[in-house]
Amino acid sequence: MAKDTLYYDGACPICRAEVARLERLAGDRLAFENVHELEADDGLPDKALLLARLHLRTADGDWLTGLDANIRAWGHTPFRRLWELFELPLMRPLGEWAYEFWLRRRRGAACGEVCGE
Repeated sequence: MAKDTLYYDGACPICRAEVARLERLAGDRLAFENVHELEADDGLPDKALLLARLHLRTADGDWLTGLDANIRAWGHTPFRRLWELFELPLMRPLGEWAYEFWLRRRRGAACGEVCGE
């Protein structure tokens, strides 16, 4: 059975910590791929693009990025209802802002040069 696959930056300590939580909570309902361990593949976006923001490929082959990828990934955990709140029109801007803030933090002092830069 095909499942959603989350592509993450395995060189980033913040990303690894979040993925560890997701792996524990999602169990075998979600697959994980460290972008740094991927072989070149015509079916995948460029590695630099995958490292720039979170990507998730659905079981149907569709691609989600950023906040949408987060919502879908956390949808495989007991916290799915909480993350689904960010799909509501009034909450969506807050979720987008929080994700962009997280990206800036990730690219800043916490990860330095190793986080998708």
